[in-house]
Amino acid sequence: MALGRREDKQREMFVATPAMPRGPGHPFYAKLNAVLSRSGFDAFAEELCAPYYAEGGRPGIPPGVYFRMVLVGYFEGLDSQRGIAWRCADSLALREFLGLELTERVPVHASMSVIRLRLGPEVFDAVFTFVLGLLKEHALLDGRTLGIDATTLEANAAMRSIVRRDNGQNWKAYLKDLAKAEGLEDPSDEDLRRIDRGRKDKRVSNREWENPSDPDAKIARMKDGTTHLAYKAEHAVDLRSEAIVAATVATADTGDAQSGPETLLEAQSQLMACQSAVVVEELVADKGYHDNELLAQVTAWGVRTYVPERRQKKRRWSDKPDAVQAAFRANRRRLRGARGRRLNRWRSERCERTFAHVCETGGGRRLWVRGLVEVTKTHVMRCAAFNLGLLMRKAFQMGKPRSGSGQNAHIWAQIDRSITAWLDSMQRSSPQWGSHVCTHLRCALFPILSKSAVL
Repeated sequence: MALGRREDKQREMFVATPAMPRGPGHPFYAKLNAVLSRSGFDAFAEELCAPYYAEGGRPGIPPGVYFRMVLVGYFEGLDSQRGIAWRCADSLALREFLGLELTERVPVHASMSVIRLRLGPEVFDAVFTFVLGLLKEHALLDGRTLGIDATTLEANAAMRSIVRRDNGQNWKAYLKDLAKAEGLEDPSDEDLRRIDRGRKDKRVSNREWENPSDPDAKIARMKDGTTHLAYKAEHAVDLRSEAIVAATVATADTGDAQSGPETLLEAQSQLMACQSAVVVEELVADKGYHDNELLAQVTAWGVRTYVPERRQKKRRWSDKPDAVQAAFRANRRRLRGARGRRLNRWRSERCERTFAHVCETGGGRRLWVRGLVEVTKTHVMRCAAFNLGLLMRKAFQMGKPRSGSGQNAHIWAQIDRSITAWLDSMQRSSPQWGSHVCTHLRCALFPILSKSAVL
């Protein structure tokens, strides 16, 4: 076989469409497209968005195409609309998923921004409810036991751009005033950095500072310990099916005890909107949500709570209503039982898993939009995409498109279950030496188990 050499060729002026190379398409996106088409998603989206468009004029991007591009951003781990547009234009499989011919242009990122700004937040909530309805049709939505947790999202605003609320003074001018107080009339940049490092009070208060580009973004400590302008995203997760029942976004300085009841009400309204007769019965949360008023309020709604207590030396009940003390005692009693411990293990595992998918692998940790309303739209759609991924994995045994699972996800799942059951039975039958041998076997079979775990 001779060596092939790349040569510059004259491009054809006219190429017939049947002569263009067509791949088999991605099995995940092909199946997802079939699910959306069978459920009437395009007709639903067009009817939902019709009031936001005028009659006549140049036709805009079909709503079904726009929402599919947003779903691609989650499944491909793209955090910006520019990256989504580039990826869709580069892939023939994604073109087929969007329903675009080879001669049609993929919508650019600016058009996606215009559509997002045009549509109201109720449109994105309705799409989220539509996806919940698909989960309900496939018996993947229970909703009786919810776990609530929150995380921080890095805002599209820089700490160096913050100004004082009272006089609009920026950070550099603030440091110059501190330098003048020390006797430096014309401080250099090195002097300002030295003064900034030597300040006694290192904290920056949201009551005194704001970012003029995004006033809704608040100063907060992120998960990695750094300080950024951020928002707070909160999920209400069905602990049985792992579906996100409600997703809300608040300012980063909002306490868990304040946002928790609102997220619970949103979850119940979402269950009612997708025509589910289920009523929320149990609420599981971490110790950040332990508040006497929250416990009493949720208990008055007929919901049992499983919220761990904060460490406190002494509690005083003389100045509180009897209902508050009764809710506190009942929560403590339930929490110490076997069911309470099991539900908190599920909460720590399954709520955090939603943040890992939506924020880390789904590209939602860093925001590129500004304002609480726009951030809510973006995050709600990523949570809807998470629920679609859950539907594809549990109902059709298909993992994420980047996991390399395709249509073989169920095979690896069966291998995982078979190996795990065999090791467990071996350890039960030989308790003396089974634990030692099973440990070595698990290490040897780790590549297979880890491959099935990512599906």
